[in-house]
Amino acid sequence: MTEGWVPTRHCGAVIFDLDGVLIDSEGLQYAAYTEVLARYGVAVTAAEYGTHWIATGRGPEYAVERFQLPLAADELRALKRPVYERILREAVRLMPGARETLGRVHAHFPLAVATNSLRTEVEYVLAHFGCDAFFSAIVAREDYRLAKPSPDAYLTAAGRLGVPPSACLIVEDAQRGVLAADAAGATVVAVPNEFTRGSDFSLALAVLRSLDELTRDRIEAWFAVPRA
Repeated sequence: MTEGWVPTRHCGAVIFDLDGVLIDSEGLQYAAYTEVLARYGVAVTAAEYGTHWIATGRGPEYAVERFQLPLAADELRALKRPVYERILREAVRLMPGARETLGRVHAHFPLAVATNSLRTEVEYVLAHFGCDAFFSAIVAREDYRLAKPSPDAYLTAAGRLGVPPSACLIVEDAQRGVLAADAAGATVVAVPNEFTRGSDFSLALAVLRSLDELTRDRIEAWFAVPRA
């Protein structure tokens, strides 16, 4: 950094999405839906899952309509939940560099996690990997009304941290999360994974190759760039 350089805005907090950003769980989510859909003799490809589940968050609606399933989308979500919880406990792992990144960023900024996942899942994962102490706020699906791409999750997290959304950096992996962060008025960067590469991240200030690129200097530099 240049000596005497002062950012035009201040980063008050960093908010992380969970699935696909901190934990390598998108494949586990896909496996859970694959197991449930197999009961009805149907299957979706990984590309379909990336497009309809991760990017838009309306995968169950898509599956029910496409395959004419004899249940509602919310019933499909409910069937998937215990399957996913079992798979999560058996196979979840951190994304590369996640713990190191949390420790590095936590040294300079308050952190929150804001996710569409249920609180039992979030608390299990963070405690399992010893990451819960990094976070000043944990926002799970039960804590807000509308799921991403609505901004509710990130507005709730900013409120619990006591900072305006405009002073938050949000780290996302999915198009709907980027849309949610932008709608909240926050600065957002994307860290795509194998399911989300190729998504539309045009609203993200930067697209990172990995969490290793998330440093104090880069965060402060991003906040020197005025929001459009």
